[in-house]
Amino acid sequence: MRFLTAFVLAATVLASGPGQAAEFITVASTTSTQNSGLFAYLLPLFTATTNIEVRVVAVGTGQAVRMAERGDADVLFVHHRPSEDKFVREGYGVKRYDVMMNDFVLIGPKSDPANAKPAATVEEALRAIANRQSPFVSRGDDSGTNKRELALWRSVDLDPKTVSGTWYREAGAGMGATLNMAQGMGAYTLADRGTWIAFKNKSELTIVSQGSANLANPYGVILVNPKRFSQIKSKPGQKFIDWLVSAPGQTAIANYKVQGQQLFFPTAQTATAQ
Repeated sequence: MRFLTAFVLAATVLASGPGQAAEFITVASTTSTQNSGLFAYLLPLFTATTNIEVRVVAVGTGQAVRMAERGDADVLFVHHRPSEDKFVREGYGVKRYDVMMNDFVLIGPKSDPANAKPAATVEEALRAIANRQSPFVSRGDDSGTNKRELALWRSVDLDPKTVSGTWYREAGAGMGATLNMAQGMGAYTLADRGTWIAFKNKSELTIVSQGSANLANPYGVILVNPKRFSQIKSKPGQKFIDWLVSAPGQTAIANYKVQGQQLFFPTAQTATAQ
């Protein structure tokens, strides 16, 4: 099943090197870590240190979790804490480690047809969008970003599924593709800041709301439980986790920048990076 999954999702696999490593692990992760360019920067550093290649299947968090629950990945690296805790609690994962964080930002047209930008909080901004029925593009893919977006709508007592297909559209796609749809439609959307900074097609888009406490976006990494799945490469998988939360790994995360801006901030307890 592992090889079937990797084949079906081959278009999203990002290898850390040219296949010269002595062994490899499979990591189920999110599109934000790929679209932001973080993995392309980070993984060769790990491989150079350990001679272990990392093959990433980058999908939405929900799909990544389901992949790991089937034993089709050695490591899970996502950003939806409730799903991560449930994964460990139900015995699919060994232990969750804090790795890094960034935040979510509400993106919209520079013309701001909903007049959402003056809002003091992201909730007020979403109410303005709903009241004006301004176009909003949701990832609609069960990703960590999609889960957070739906939680934000619930916080303003709105179930957007009831208006899906009208002013609320579900892309069923990754963050980059969703941002492209928002750009083309003159619509609002929720994005992780890392992908937004790295996104190049944003001439008509801007940040409408940011900085609210409930927009924090922590990432965690978990070794899939080898007691549940005998095929799990637990030793190299744990080496990857240990490197991510070590001082060199945390420093590498902190040093990754696009256009001079830091995209992710290390959060491991052992970090010494600033």
